[in-house]
Amino acid sequence: MTEAVATARRSRITPEREAELYEAVLDLLREVGYDALTMDAVAARTRSSKATLYRQWGGKAELVAKAVRHTKPASSADEVDTGSLKGDLHALTLRADDCEMEQNSALMRGLAMATHSNPDLLEAFRDHLIQPEMAEFRRVLQRAVDRGEVRADNPAIDFVMHMMIGAFAARTMIDEQPPTQAFLLSYVDAVVLPALGVSTS
Repeated sequence: MTEAVATARRSRITPEREAELYEAVLDLLREVGYDALTMDAVAARTRSSKATLYRQWGGKAELVAKAVRHTKPASSADEVDTGSLKGDLHALTLRADDCEMEQNSALMRGLAMATHSNPDLLEAFRDHLIQPEMAEFRRVLQRAVDRGEVRADNPAIDFVMHMMIGAFAARTMIDEQPPTQAFLLSYVDAVVLPALGVSTS
């Protein structure tokens, strides 16, 4: 099937209906977790047919990954260009408020565990979440390199995404608190920017 035909088939669901379906999937994930979530349950919750769900998303892993992607802020790195790396990283961090971060943190912890026993979920996450996020950070960092803020050969460039995910995940495990804007902004200034050789003053 060509991409154009696949897109035409998927377009039968309106954006509003798609958003409604994603919200229902996220609600179910919070209630029962990934392993216990079924396409039957999604169909019942959303008053859809399983055939429609499979035609649109192919399976549970794809549906869940796209539902989580739907929670991400609409603005992209291309729209966030403050003129400095510090400003860009702060702006990207501030796209989600503390409440959203807390909800997403709990959801992502459960899904991270599920990827270990579900290769299809891991693949879907890489395609729809990890790779797009990495590409976004690469664009931000490339602008910083082009501006002369960061050296192109700085080894920390390849680990910015690891640092940010690590901070987000470790906040709960180490401090027993959810990630917040204040925490992540402080982390960017204390860890990420110094590693990239950028002054925070």
